[in-house]
Amino acid sequence: MATVELRSDTFTLPTDSMRRAMAAAEVGDDVWEEDPTVNRLQELAAKMVGMEASLFVPSGSMGNLCAVLAHTQPGDEVIVELDSHIYTHEVASGAVVAGVQMRPLDTLDGRLDPAQVQAAIREPDIHNPRTGLLCLENTHNLKGGICLNPRQTEALAEVAHRAGLPVHLDGARIFNAAVAQALDVRELTGSVDSVMFCLSKGLSAPVGSMLAGTRAFVERARRMRKMLGGGMRQAGVLAAAGICALTENVERLAEDHANALELARGLQGLPAIAVDLGRVETNMVYAHCLPPLTRERFVALCLERGIKVDASSPGTVRMVTHRNVSRQEIAYAVKAIGEALRAEALAAVS
Repeated sequence: MATVELRSDTFTLPTDSMRRAMAAAEVGDDVWEEDPTVNRLQELAAKMVGMEASLFVPSGSMGNLCAVLAHTQPGDEVIVELDSHIYTHEVASGAVVAGVQMRPLDTLDGRLDPAQVQAAIREPDIHNPRTGLLCLENTHNLKGGICLNPRQTEALAEVAHRAGLPVHLDGARIFNAAVAQALDVRELTGSVDSVMFCLSKGLSAPVGSMLAGTRAFVERARRMRKMLGGGMRQAGVLAAAGICALTENVERLAEDHANALELARGLQGLPAIAVDLGRVETNMVYAHCLPPLTRERFVALCLERGIKVDASSPGTVRMVTHRNVSRQEIAYAVKAIGEALRAEALAAVS
């Protein structure tokens, strides 16, 4: 039985051209800033997101932590969305390593409101932490791959900048957001002070993320990367795949978005799950399990049929499309899940 891998786009495999580029990569010592392939990747990445410079880091979580360390001082408070990756899925690194306190704000769809951010900015008071940073996320993972548009990003950045705060964008899937909105990615990054984005999700590189900002910011972040153990040596072997990711795989993200919408349409109306088509903006589909169906049972039903899905949160299952999931596999998943849920519903009333 074939496997349809829908747990995450982190399961995307490198392309043949990446493997060839990795084998042929010219390398040097990146800690000494002498790896020519890493340098080319950093120049390319910075240009694509409209920043002065960028830094190659092993992971998005490290990139976000380097940004927090570079932007803040211990004891600062960082404003984040309640379900943001930086708050929920990065092992409290901001508190443990950077010594900052997170100020989570709840939203319905992952989109912070400027007035909400304004109200959360601390007034000077000896009893309070200093508000030091605003972090945004685009696309927003746990809220379903929802996109921020340029106007929304600019409005939030304006509030922060008026208060003297830098803005960091967790743009792990920022190219998904750009492709979904038919925008140049620089329209989504132009108002923020730093941005991290992943090469290793839908863009298909085997490992790595980029952290971009001003040259001064990137130099601070480079020190933070070294402190965290992220100084890499002949990293050009990995950077070569990143160059392929950025030059070959951005526009094809539209195929993943189309497949996600096809999946969501196929699942809509099936017994015991609810899918909101209005939330399917990029490559993620969230299905909410309705009693008596549990999340665990839904995951098991899918796995019995070779379909791997992610148990995201209580009562909810996440399905993520990517380059290694074909339209034919989407059709199979819709058919198989439909048959399983209808059989389950019949069994429940018999």
